[in-house]
Amino acid sequence: MMLDVSPEELDHLLARGWRRFGPAYFRPRCQACSECVPLRIPVADFEASRSQRRVWRSATGFGLRIGRPQVDERRLDLYRRWHAMQSASRGWPDEEISPDEYAHQFAFPHPSVREFAYYDQDRLIAVGIVDETPHALSAVYTYHDPDYRKHSLGTFSVLFQLEVARSLGKEWLYLGYRVRGCPSSEYKARFRPHEILRGWPELNETPDWGDDQRVTSPLLRVVAH
Repeated sequence: MMLDVSPEELDHLLARGWRRFGPAYFRPRCQACSECVPLRIPVADFEASRSQRRVWRSATGFGLRIGRPQVDERRLDLYRRWHAMQSASRGWPDEEISPDEYAHQFAFPHPSVREFAYYDQDRLIAVGIVDETPHALSAVYTYHDPDYRKHSLGTFSVLFQLEVARSLGKEWLYLGYRVRGCPSSEYKARFRPHEILRGWPELNETPDWGDDQRVTSPLLRVVAH
């Protein structure tokens, strides 16, 4: 747990594979493994696929409000229904989140944190917690209304974050870790082009980002050397 981390310091951490969740900062410790790797999208180079363009068109009537994270019953209910859907479809453990737990995880005060709240008229249908640093946006967590699954709101939220990042002149959108074989994270690889971090650089080292072909094959050999 670290407090008083500035947006500039968070920028430095993100580029070296670290993530923030509430007051916690973390990254994997398994050096000789390439299954779990940080992934980011170069904002200026991104090109939506045909299916992503369909998702964008299907959801463009929804509204977005960007502000500080809030804790209220609408968000708690939406999160609980989202998590129940994931428990039923993907075997996630059951969770009954309290207002204090939600505040600690998603609304912890940080100068970088933003809430992307999506609405269908007055109905809250999705919430994305996003960090803004001098050079990037970082997608921390997104949950959405199970009744709107046909709109692929998870994909839509990433597309909208890319649009916001482009409008703000950001270089990168960080999507966290892509874990091979994990249905909850494999979707990240469908946003192209994207870059993956080679190894786990120390804070005083220069990070080495590259595309999938460049990174995933030699990673084990490089780390094991």
